[in-house]
Amino acid sequence: MAPPSSSINHISNPCVYGDFVSSYAERKSRFMKWLSKLFKSTGSNRGGGGGSTSGRHHPQFLGEESMVWPAPRRSLDDRSRADREKEELDQAIALSLAEDLKRPNGQRWRSNTDEDYAWALQDSQLNPSFPPYDPSHYYPRSYKVCGGCNCDIGYGNYLGCMGTYFHPNCFRCRSCGYPITEHEFSLSGKDPYHKSCFKELTHPKCEVCHQYIPTNGAGLIEYRCHPFWAQKYCPSHEHDHTSRCCSCERLESWNTRYYSLEDGRSLCLECMESAIMDTGDCQPLYHAIRDYYEGMNMKLDQQIPMLLVERQALNEAIVGEKNGYHHMPETRGLCLSEEQTVTSILRRPRIGGNRLVGMRTQPQKLTRKCEVTAILVLYGLPRLLTGAILAHELMHGWLRLKGYRNLNPEVEEGICQVLSYMWLESEVLPDYRNMPSTSSASTSSSSSKKGGKSEVEKKLGEFFMHQIAHDASPAYGEGFRIANAAVNKYGLRRTLEHIRLTGNFPL
Repeated sequence: MAPPSSSINHISNPCVYGDFVSSYAERKSRFMKWLSKLFKSTGSNRGGGGGSTSGRHHPQFLGEESMVWPAPRRSLDDRSRADREKEELDQAIALSLAEDLKRPNGQRWRSNTDEDYAWALQDSQLNPSFPPYDPSHYYPRSYKVCGGCNCDIGYGNYLGCMGTYFHPNCFRCRSCGYPITEHEFSLSGKDPYHKSCFKELTHPKCEVCHQYIPTNGAGLIEYRCHPFWAQKYCPSHEHDHTSRCCSCERLESWNTRYYSLEDGRSLCLECMESAIMDTGDCQPLYHAIRDYYEGMNMKLDQQIPMLLVERQALNEAIVGEKNGYHHMPETRGLCLSEEQTVTSILRRPRIGGNRLVGMRTQPQKLTRKCEVTAILVLYGLPRLLTGAILAHELMHGWLRLKGYRNLNPEVEEGICQVLSYMWLESEVLPDYRNMPSTSSASTSSSSSKKGGKSEVEKKLGEFFMHQIAHDASPAYGEGFRIANAAVNKYGLRRTLEHIRLTGNFPL
């Protein structure tokens, strides 16, 4: 007979025998005797009937509460375990009924009580009273679910991280998707990464040399970043002769090549697309900006010569000019008021590899016929930047021709920057301020010849506007911001009239 089930059902109400209620001790004693007979019967059947009892094992009673059950011997019977246990139970019931018949009538048990006990014992073994096991709601302590595939891990190898378990093949990098097999890895929140992948995502790379930006002496990542283009680069590239575009200020990347102009400047590929290279190419743009002034009732009565020049010729002209305030470190335009001989660009250079060569120049004597002798602009700049410089210098000419004398640099340069900014707005944002656009003017750039602008050219225009708005110099920067505030508040015409009368901006 198999050992009893570990789950014991306790009966709280007394059992009724015949016509009286037996005590707990008496009922327990009778139950223990019944179990003893049951095991005697089992031992006699397994020991071969009337043979020796030396091989039998009887339960040992320790007091009245606890019992020690011996392990059952393996039976040589070929029948199933359920059949053997059923037969043994039937024999025990029969023995109990035979014993009951020997008692006096007043002390006899009801036969159905013995059957109830026997069948209750059998039901407790075959049909336990507790609910059946439900694996979907109950998990043993050793049960582990993979945090990657949400499947049972079982008894194989697994990894533990962040309070979660994983199959080794399910613990994968959030970036590349491959399993993480290294002993060290990186975490971002609850997402694991290979250290190399995490560095690729978070450690900034230099956009010039394309290497990870090194740490400084304090162990910190130090780099430079352009305020508009957000170009990140190592601080060392500011001093290792890396080329910088003279127009957009971006540094030359090691996987691209800038064009080199004959006066030593460099030009990136994007700025080169719309660059104006000689005086003839610039004439349509110049006349378009004059028309822009006329559209604002600021017509220039005099025909002011305009020349594109090299850097050296512009610097020489600045030295010969007695008056004027010039933007440092490099001036890109000049409104002359003195007679000079200037070398201008007669024919545009041709491209030879990454250099512009074969440019033809011509010296030209400029004589003074009015308050303005000529307007000089640096050659090789994109159309929008060239136009912004022309709009600025034409405002200098307009002020001189209209009798605005002895203005301080903040006022004169500030209002000239406002006209330059307004023209850029009309080109990049044609509907802003309802100003006329000069984009229909034919120039050397392919986008302008079609009457439109590429996204690259529009972005350049936004950068040139950003340069004007965030200039840090007192005259060009702060002067522009004060002048622009006055124009926005009072309008251009009233602001100019106030400047003519007082020499300052209206408050």
